[in-house]
Amino acid sequence: MSIEFPDLPYATDALEPHLSAKTLEFHHGKHHKSYVDKLNSAIQGTAYEDQSLETIMTGAHEASETAVFNNAAQAWNHSFLWHSMSPDGGGKPTGALADAINARFGNLEKFQAEFKAAALGRFGSGWAWLVRTADGLDIVSTGNADTPLIDGATPLLTLDVWEHAYYLDYQNKRRAYIDAYLSELINWDFAAQNYEAKRAVA
Repeated sequence: MSIEFPDLPYATDALEPHLSAKTLEFHHGKHHKSYVDKLNSAIQGTAYEDQSLETIMTGAHEASETAVFNNAAQAWNHSFLWHSMSPDGGGKPTGALADAINARFGNLEKFQAEFKAAALGRFGSGWAWLVRTADGLDIVSTGNADTPLIDGATPLLTLDVWEHAYYLDYQNKRRAYIDAYLSELINWDFAAQNYEAKRAVA
């Protein structure tokens, strides 16, 4: 069994004008696909071959198998990223997630400021995340292929701050890209689903 390369959950032009079809064609169709292809090549004939992506990530991390982990984590991170954005994104969270954000950060504007600082503060390649931990909500930044899953956190949303995620549309203006994500693309429904799923098993 191999890891399947997933389709986008929307058309390649669905996030325009905030992210162009050309960006998604390269980011999803080239970068994401490359991680999946390299992972499938690396796990062929190994104990990982019939395992889930999450199991591969955990096992490779524990075994310090860097190449397998990097490609598995990047495949997972990117699949999660596409759902963290929506053509109907932006707006405000509601319900239990909104209450949790207000309790942890004070209000939505303070959450946005902290998330933006984490995304801007990541030097080089990496990710900004809204996660749920045993202590509640948190914002974390990870470098390169790292993912909060390895630390036992539950990701609710993510933003890719590798240059390939935004350079065609924003060049070196990472701040403008983050602003567009927070105001126009962020998928609060997806975050709420992840938050409620975690609450159900907590």
